[in-house]
This record gives sequence, structure tokens and C-alpha cells, in this order.
Amino acid sequence: MHAIELDSLVKTYGETRALDGLDLTMAKGTILGVLGPNGAGKTTTVKVLTTLIRADSGRALVDGIDVSLDPAAVRARIGLTGQFAAVEERLTGRENIEHIARLFHMSRADARARARELLERFDLVDAADRMVNGYSGGMRRRLDIAMSLISRPAALFLDEPTTGLDPRSRLAMWGLIQELHEEGTTTFLTTQYLDEAEALADTIAVIDHGRVIAEGTADALKNRIGGDRLMVTIAHAENVGRAAEALAGLATGTIEVDRDAASLTIPIAAGSGAVPRSIRMLDDAACEVVDVEVRRPSLDDVFLTLTGASPDDMGSAPTTAAGDRP
Repeated sequence: MHAIELDSLVKTYGETRALDGLDLTMAKGTILGVLGPNGAGKTTTVKVLTTLIRADSGRALVDGIDVSLDPAAVRARIGLTGQFAAVEERLTGRENIEHIARLFHMSRADARARARELLERFDLVDAADRMVNGYSGGMRRRLDIAMSLISRPAALFLDEPTTGLDPRSRLAMWGLIQELHEEGTTTFLTTQYLDEAEALADTIAVIDHGRVIAEGTADALKNRIGGDRLMVTIAHAENVGRAAEALAGLATGTIEVDRDAASLTIPIAAGSGAVPRSIRMLDDAACEVVDVEVRRPSLDDVFLTLTGASPDDMGSAPTTAAGDRP
């Protein structure tokens, strides 16, 4: 049984089709990174899966439970951290956790015990009895995720959890997410950072216009857009034609030539030992080499190729329920 399963999911807002027959599955105990340009449907997908809104048609299952038929059972099995930390600033960190624990019908004693456990787990013991309005952004995020884990959920939804954090807090959050993964937590992660998806996700799904347009590991997605590139710069621009002829045997596609820069870009097969071979070929052709390097496609390249958008267009559409917690 999949942790999450979406089948032909449709959601419209007036004339806007936010989800347009979305199909997606996710294995238990994995991290799924969901990428897409602004308005692609990422946050709408999270809202449907966490029962904050209902889909117009299609089916969504979380831990085998239909979110439309039994939303209460789904809420009991999930945790959600939205785009903005859903913490009460007028309470302490400890009081925030105990309050949510009581909403999950824990006894006062169990709520206190769970709060102690989570405060220690998320390195918030020293700040436990301080008002949250004095917390840093990273501390608020840690507290927010801690509150999402109170009921030991079967699936954790993180909607852009590191947006707005400084680099140190962002790296700390990555470490926390990786630790949860090692403990077996199933994590549905939307992010506007391509490097974040590559660093954390077992599988990446690219969404555009409410549909999944590509899915796989980071390496598999990179391979879809043509594999590695050999970047060659020679000393004399008048020799680029001769260099292209000499390197034709390495190319798996069209060689791009920039005569002004005296450079060539050659698509090659991965692991082909292209650098030493290219240097020998160019030496035999009497083309003096300035620089040779192999460049793998990045997720930025994948994103641009698949969606036609730039990485600057990443992010989710505005949400009216960003602070809601099931």
C-alpha cells in the first residue's frame, strides 16, 4: 500500500484549473520532493491531501484512507507544517505543544510528557518556557514541525518549510528533515529550492499546470534532458571548426560552437572518460586546449527544460489557509 496515492485529481477555482487530473504515488518511509513554477498546484495538492479543501473530482488516499470519505481518520494520521509557522506567539514553546496535544485528546500527563520529548528532540529545551514571540525564525520552524509530530503521524506534509530562513537555519532544517527520514518518517515536501529537493528527496515530482510532467530521482530527471556536456575552450577561434570535427566521435548529439568565445559544447554519454580522450583528439588535430570540463545538467536545467519557466518562477500560489493545522 502506498503512503499517498492521487488518481485523476481535479480542483478548480472559477475558471482556474489548479489541479488538472493529477496522478501521483508515494512510497512509505520516503521523502517526495514536489517542484513546480508559481501556481503549478503544489500547495493545492497539499491542501487536498490534508483535508483543508475538497477536490472537485478524482481520488486522494493517505495511508490507504480516502480523504473525501473519511477526513477525520486522515487528520488523525498526518502532520502539517504550512508555508508560515502556525504557532501561538503569546504562549511559550511548551504551552504550544501541550495545547495541540490536548486537541489530539491526550491527557494532561501525556501532553506534558510528549512536550518534554519533542522539546528535547528539537533542541528547544532551553527556550521551552519563553514566549514564542521572542523565538528566531529557525526556532519557530522547529517548534512548528515538532507540533506536527505530536500524534506520531503516518505522513508529514512540509509546504516550503525553509522559505525565509537564513542559510544557517536552512541547513539546520535540512539536517532535521534528514533525521526524520532516517527514523522512517514519510515526508511530502514542497519546495521552491531546487538544491533542497536534490539534497533531501528520494524521488522528485515536477508539477506544471496541475499535472505531473516528470517524476524520478534527481539523476533520472537530469538524464531525461540529454546527459552530460563536455565544455571545451581552445586557444584560437579560427580552429573551432577543426576542433568540432576532431571531437565528433564523442558527441551523442549536435555540437554547439561559439566562435567568438572559441568554445564548444558537446553532448556526451555519462562516464565516457571524455576529458582525457578529448585532450588527445584535440592534440592530434593541432588544436591548443585552454580548458576542458564535464558538466552534468542541474535541476535548474531540468526545470527550465520541462516547464519553460526559470528557477525564479518557483514557489507556490498564495494560500488562504497557510496557518491551518489538521
